[in-house]
Amino acid sequence: MSLNIIYASIYIFAAWKWGDWKNWQRYYPTILFLIIGDLLYQYLLHDYSMWKFNPVGADKEANLTHTHITLMIMAIKYPATVLIFFGQFPSGGLKQALYIGGWAALYTINEIATYTMGGISHYNGWNFFWSAQFNLALFIITAIHHKKPLAAWGLSLAYILALWFLQDVPGKVLK
Repeated sequence: MSLNIIYASIYIFAAWKWGDWKNWQRYYPTILFLIIGDLLYQYLLHDYSMWKFNPVGADKEANLTHTHITLMIMAIKYPATVLIFFGQFPSGGLKQALYIGGWAALYTINEIATYTMGGISHYNGWNFFWSAQFNLALFIITAIHHKKPLAAWGLSLAYILALWFLQDVPGKVLK
């Protein structure tokens, strides 16, 4: 069985069940924001990855690559996540903080499961600590983007630069 088909099916079902499809147009800019962020990572760090998806099982037999898996994530996981995330977003500060933390934990658990099955590898100092804090930042910035896109872009840039220096990414990786 294909690990990524299973994941895609879960996200499609969850989006169908809990996603706010009536307001998808309101969320579309945030979906694009996530996709652009991932594309930027894929482009800038192509030769110096922090993580790489590995095809396992039927994915390997189908000759899928990291790029195929990443594009599937962009096309299915991100839209599904945004439709559910904002469709169920609570009001109130503490509830929102717990909700964002829950989503960050879900993404981190998903990565741990994928890692355990051999579906992802970490490189260049990346580990689950970095993934967990990245996921928390991802959902905080995603929530901000929905209301204040320019602020989210600024925070993203600052966060990317901080990670760049904290991870000691060499400047020579830029094309």
